Amino acid sequence: MKLRKPVVFLLLVTVLAPIVLYTDKITSFQASSSENELVEDVFTFTFGGDTRPLNVLPQEASTALKEPLGIIYSENSTKSLPNSDASNGENSRKTRQLAEESVDHQAGGSILDQSVGDNPIKQVTDGGQEANQSDTISGKAESTGEKESKREQSSSDKQKDLTVSEHTPDNASEKLGIKHDQQSAQISGKVGARDPVKTKTEKQNDQRVPPDVRVRQLKDQLIRGKVYLSLAATRNNPHFIRELRLRMKEVQRALGEATNDSELPRNAYEKLKSMEQTLAKGKQIQDDCTAVVKKLRAMLHSAEEQLRTHKKQTLFLTHLTAKTLPKGLHCLPLRLSIEYFSLNSSEQQFPNQERLEDPRLYHYALFSDNILAASVVINSTVYHAKDPSKHVFHIVTDKLNFAAMRMWFLANPPGKATIQVQNVEEFTWLNSSYSPVLKQLGSPSMIDYYFKTRRTDSDSNMKFRNPKYLSIMNHLRFYLPEIFPKLNKVLFLDDDIVVQTDLTGLWSLEQKGKVIGVVETCGESFHRFDRYLNFSNPLISKKFDPRACGWAFGMNIFDLEEWRRQNITGVYHSWQNLNHDRQLWKLGTLPPGLITFWNCTFRLDRSWHVLGLGYNPNVSQKEIERAAVIHYNGNLKPWLEIGIPKFRNYWSKFVDYDQLYLRECNINL
Repeated sequence: MKLRKPVVFLLLVTVLAPIVLYTDKITSFQASSSENELVEDVFTFTFGGDTRPLNVLPQEASTALKEPLGIIYSENSTKSLPNSDASNGENSRKTRQLAEESVDHQAGGSILDQSVGDNPIKQVTDGGQEANQSDTISGKAESTGEKESKREQSSSDKQKDLTVSEHTPDNASEKLGIKHDQQSAQISGKVGARDPVKTKTEKQNDQRVPPDVRVRQLKDQLIRGKVYLSLAATRNNPHFIRELRLRMKEVQRALGEATNDSELPRNAYEKLKSMEQTLAKGKQIQDDCTAVVKKLRAMLHSAEEQLRTHKKQTLFLTHLTAKTLPKGLHCLPLRLSIEYFSLNSSEQQFPNQERLEDPRLYHYALFSDNILAASVVINSTVYHAKDPSKHVFHIVTDKLNFAAMRMWFLANPPGKATIQVQNVEEFTWLNSSYSPVLKQLGSPSMIDYYFKTRRTDSDSNMKFRNPKYLSIMNHLRFYLPEIFPKLNKVLFLDDDIVVQTDLTGLWSLEQKGKVIGVVETCGESFHRFDRYLNFSNPLISKKFDPRACGWAFGMNIFDLEEWRRQNITGVYHSWQNLNHDRQLWKLGTLPPGLITFWNCTFRLDRSWHVLGLGYNPNVSQKEIERAAVIHYNGNLKPWLEIGIPKFRNYWSKFVDYDQLYLRECNINL
């Protein structure tokens, strides 16, 4: 009895399987999902746990299978043809679901890696791929109905292949492989259809080739040559070294000073090919990539160190240039001083001196030892003033330039405006007993800081070592009420600014009890208080906000009455005394200005004062043109050769280079 059951079952299988196959061919996918499952179960009958095809039944060749006459399902459409019923769509859906579930069970291996060398099913699908490709390419010339028919035909081929694949042991993987191949064929057909567009894009890219491609290739070859010259394996080959040195010399001669391919000689390409052949020999000799990588890293590190050194040298030389007086500007005050002392006392006086203390007029304070720069400030202001006769300019300079400054404005009066030139050393009230900063500037520690020999990189910020901070001229802005005791409002101007509009509107502003009108300069993360002040010191951290917005000296309107009422000068002195050891801030005037005028600033619109023309070449043209005052703050002053060329014209148009003294001192554009 135990033996009869397998025999009976085997007979049933032998009888039923051909019937099932036969009916499956006739109905062409009209069998139910349960029948499909039965066929699959029969051909994967299990003996002893192994899954293998049932060899008792004869296997039909895939090429003998014929395509069914009726198309009952189109994979690219959600609708069935009219002669199909609802079970057809359900059958196809379950067929795809079975394939996907079988793939999930075979996740341990890649389906695309299976061998398809002698697989008849693969041969059938290859033929289908070619047909699909031709259909896809030629589909553009067909009508919409013809395209739909071909898609349905392709869908029928897929369904037939899925049925055939049920006769194979790797059922699910073959089904997915067939589907993948057909999709690849369709995609390749679409890509082939787009080939003309791709070619056009490539032509456009070819037109955008940089003009220095070959120059870069030659330079890269020199770098690779240097690498091979330094490697042990290539150094032991004298013949290669001689050839490489010769090729490098040829490349260097061909490269020369060229920056574009058009500047290269005609034989540059031949040199490039010869060098490439030599480098290929070096690659064969030195096949150790690790040694090459180490050498390239060493070269990169060396280049970075050289770049860092050059940056330090450039910074030092830039500061040195900014502090050095050009020959022409050194000649000018000497020539003017000689001319001034040749005048009699009556000729040395300025007209309209009665206006100097009239509070109803517009008064400007300008502290400078640069004659040419001061003249540009005054000339540009008067040029844009609606009524120049109401403008009074108070210039304070040092003893060395006092006579020359007076002579310049005596020889070049600014129209109807009033000029006053004073000598800072005549301010007898300004002495070390009154001013803490004067006492500090004369201290041995300060002199040692500036004049003792030391390495240039001893201070991380070299701008604080500028000797201008040793001059009291730089700190006079904190003594405006003492310098102008009878005035109510004064507009302070730096000597590196250019005025571009009438400034009289600043005197009519209501400052709401604030001492100084300023333009804030802070952005999202820069020019805030923590950049200028030492917030690690509790005297600073307890009093001020590190994120408070900074502002700029250079164009500031001062309410002197409010200044006197709040005793701002006393506040300045107290903070200067606390900073005797420079622990609260470094040298300069802006840090003590931020502290002294804390909560005393009136914010002006940014268009009143645009900064950065002395260090930032990216200041926008539109911003400059609509600004009331432009400021060349930084080392790149417009009267120096290192000035930014595109900004120099705003300044130079207010200089008369045909003036006698300028011609004699060879001061020109």
